[in-house]
This record gives sequence, structure tokens and C-alpha cells, in this order.
Amino acid sequence: MNELVVRLTREQPVEALRPEKTAKALKACIDRDYVHIMFKETGTELGVKLDRRDCQFAEADFDRGTGSVRIVGGLILNSDKVRCIADINLSNMEGVGKLEPVSDEEYEKIMGRGMGGGA
Repeated sequence: MNELVVRLTREQPVEALRPEKTAKALKACIDRDYVHIMFKETGTELGVKLDRRDCQFAEADFDRGTGSVRIVGGLILNSDKVRCIADINLSNMEGVGKLEPVSDEEYEKIMGRGMGGGA
């Protein structure tokens, strides 16, 4: 596994700041199934394709900017297939996150290509 990927497997501070650091902007990204997560310790910003099987949005009030969300999705970082898990507080768009290595099969499921899903 790549050195950066290994560093990001440890839980650490993250933020959702693109296209802007607001709950409404994050909601628009969630609606497109693609969110950017910044790992603050390394300055690494990752684009994550959401895996709605594991995301949690029930505690979120995007209009008021309160509550929290769990963002879960996949990406390839430096040739390693990984799952990103980030818990974000909507009041400040910050939280904690980490990466987890995944198998080729799990990566295909995350990306919507497994079990009859469309890409």
C-alpha cells in the first residue's frame, strides 16, 4: 500500500469545503453522489463517489446547517482502491475521517458496478 494511503487509514481531522464550506453546498454534492473530503493533517483533498448503502443522512438538517452526516464512498488513491469514511458536523463542516483498503469486488460494489447496479 502507498505511504500516503497508509497515513490516511488512521482516523484524523477532515472537512468538507468544496465548492464552499456550507451545509447547502454539501447537500448539492451529496445529491450528485460525489463529495470532496479534505484530510487536514496532510492537505490531501479526495473526490469520493458515494456508496449510499453506508452513508447516513437522517440526523442532518441541511437548511439549518445542524446535525451530522456520515459520508462513505470509494476512490482510487495512488493505485490503491479505498473506502473513505467521514463523519461531518454540519455546523462547521468539519469532523473525522479515514480510509480503508477494499478488495476489487467491494470497490466494484461501491462504484455501482456490482450486483446489477448501473455505472
